[in-house]
Amino acid sequence: MLYLQCKKTGGLRNVLLGVLLCFSATGYAQRDLNMEDHDYKAYYFGISLGFNRGSFHSELHPSFLAQDSILTAEPTWSAGFNLGLSATARLTKRLELRFNPQLIFTERNIQYNLRYPEPIDNAYTVQKKVESVITSFPFQLRFLSDRIGNFRVYMMGGAKIDMDLASNAQSRKADDMIKIGRMDYGVEAGIGFKFYYPSFILAPEIKISNGQRNLHSRGESLNYSRVLGDMRSRMVVFTIHLEG
Repeated sequence: MLYLQCKKTGGLRNVLLGVLLCFSATGYAQRDLNMEDHDYKAYYFGISLGFNRGSFHSELHPSFLAQDSILTAEPTWSAGFNLGLSATARLTKRLELRFNPQLIFTERNIQYNLRYPEPIDNAYTVQKKVESVITSFPFQLRFLSDRIGNFRVYMMGGAKIDMDLASNAQSRKADDMIKIGRMDYGVEAGIGFKFYYPSFILAPEIKISNGQRNLHSRGESLNYSRVLGDMRSRMVVFTIHLEG
């Protein structure tokens, strides 16, 4: 009995010691906060580096049923990257307004399955590329969680205006090109994480960006364009923000 009593007392002592160590570690972590004054800044700036996967959400035109040379026309996803700057204004303790202009390099493709092979390369599958260099101007609201030591979570949403610098809808006359418009607008939503370091904040973020405007400049004389109807941009973006 004495042995069991000592054993129980020793186990309880170990538990209490563990709890005290946890509280001590928590207290130390709370004292060792990085960039404590950052949460009270009225505004701050940053830079962004990201990777994207872009595609189109497309619909087939009614004239697709009137021809028999193209069996399917489906958009595919392609990778790209983006560079940007950011300016963030603190509205409340948990709400921020961010302006994040970016330069986006992306490629969006349409894959066609043909009934008859192309005469040049004798292929039944053809992929048409739409290369774009986009200047994007998004305004976003960020809702932040409470700060847990040097870590914080946020959700964001907003709207954007895009201009495709590589779009030449008026000058593309080739029979195998897909023409797209220059201007676009859309909505964005995502989630991110803020890691506080002694001299900067690292904020990885993933978001979905959907264009709302029909970008397709359809031409009856263009073989691969006339079977398509509306085309709207779709993009998934993973971005690393460095903020100060």
